[in-house]
Formats: sequence, structure tokens, C-alpha cells
Amino acid sequence: MATERTQSDEVPEGDDPAFNRRVGERLRSLRRQKKLSLQDVEANSNGEFKASVVGAYERGERTISLPRLQRLADLYSVPVAQMLPVDDSVPGHDPDHVSSKSRKIVIDLVRLAQLTGPAQQMLTRFLTMIQVQRGDFNGKVLTVRAHDIRAIAAMLDVPLEDVTRRLDDLGLLYHTSK
Repeated sequence: MATERTQSDEVPEGDDPAFNRRVGERLRSLRRQKKLSLQDVEANSNGEFKASVVGAYERGERTISLPRLQRLADLYSVPVAQMLPVDDSVPGHDPDHVSSKSRKIVIDLVRLAQLTGPAQQMLTRFLTMIQVQRGDFNGKVLTVRAHDIRAIAAMLDVPLEDVTRRLDDLGLLYHTSK
């Protein structure tokens, strides 16, 4: 291939540079979570994704096409939807968090440490794994994301719609003092 740059990869006129930057930030975040350098991406893709091109995507200087985004998602072993930023145009919408109309589910880790039994042990292991993945070690609370609720429902042996109530019954919901 003589040149890397194609017309479809350039930022077309009328594109939203802010959106391109947000996509780029998401791409960089995923690459770093996978502990890959730009050179690793180039090597792992057998040269399909040149380090300089991936860097340009990550800086928002180039627009990535959907087929290339799909191939990059495959390379990173993540769903293509994870490659895109959250849609800020929907007020209060954050697909990674479970929330009721007024609050998110926040687990009281201090209270969890005081409980005993098999459910507590499973929850502790699961929530510790989440903390490690996120690098979130404040040790007092943990906000639970939507995709985590199914696992918690299975651990507590309750339907999805009863997870919040069951966590509250166990005293595991963190309530801020008003």
C-alpha cells in the first residue's frame, strides 16, 4: 500500500470534530485498557492498523470508517458499541449505569465487609474484580453498572427487578446523608 491516507479516512467537511475527539478518546481508553501500545496494535493487526493512523484516530484527526471500526473492535475483542462514546444528547442517559428515576445503585462496601455467608463472599469477590478492572479503590462505595446487575441478581437468587430491593434489605445500598 503506497499511502495510508484514503479519502474515506480523512475528516469529511461537515463532520463534528468534537465527536471525532470523543470517539478517539474512547479508542485510546480501550487500547490502554488492553495494555497495548500503538506499535502493539500495528503488530497485532499484521500492519493493517498503522501506529500513526491509530494515533490520528485517537486524537480525532481522522474519522474511522465503520468497517475499520468493526475490525479494530475485533482486534480489541470488544463489541463495536464499546468503541463509541456515550450519547450526551440524551439527558441523564448513561447506558453503563443502572439508575432509578432519581439515583444510581451504589453499594456500601463497608457494610458488605460486615456481612457473612456465601452470598456475601460471592458479592465481595465480584465487586473486588470490578474495582480492579476500574482501578477504583476508594474502599467505601462502588457504583454498579447495568451489565453487572444480572450477575448480582444471580448471586442473590432474585429477579433483575428485585435486585435493588434485595440489596436494600441487606443494608448494602449506600445512602448519602441529606
